Amino acid sequence: MDTHDAAPVRYVVRAAQPFTSAQGSRYAPGVSAESSGATALFLGLVTLPAGERTKAHVHAQHESAHYMLSGEEVELWTGPRLAQREVARPGDYLFVPAGMPHVAVNRSSTPAVFVGARNEPTAQESVLMLPELDGLVP
Repeated sequence: MDTHDAAPVRYVVRAAQPFTSAQGSRYAPGVSAESSGATALFLGLVTLPAGERTKAHVHAQHESAHYMLSGEEVELWTGPRLAQREVARPGDYLFVPAGMPHVAVNRSSTPAVFVGARNEPTAQESVLMLPELDGLVP
C-alpha cells in the first residue's frame, strides 16, 4: 500500500476562536466538522461566565456531555418545565439527552469551564431556544 495516498491516521487540531453561542455560553471549538472534517462528533471547551446563565433551550437531535474542569458549582435545571435542579462541581460529568429542555446557571464569582462533547459535529450546533421557559429558573 502506498502510504502517500492514504489519509492521515491522526490529526492535531488547534482550538478555534471562541464565540458566544445562541444560548449564552462561550465555546472554543476543538474537534468539529469545520476544524477536522468530523462527521458525528464535536469536542471543545465550554465556559459559563461568572454570574451568568444560559437561556432555556433544547437540542432536538443530539446528546451533549460535559466534564467540569474548573469553577465552583453550576446548577443544571432540566425537564419539560425546568423543575429538576442538580448541582455540578469540578470533576463531575453532565449529560443532557436529545429533546431535554435545560438551563445552566453559574451563581459564583468564578467562570465554570467544561470539556464539552456532542454527537452533532458543527461548531454552531442546532439549538432551539425556549424563551417561554426562561422565567421558570430563579
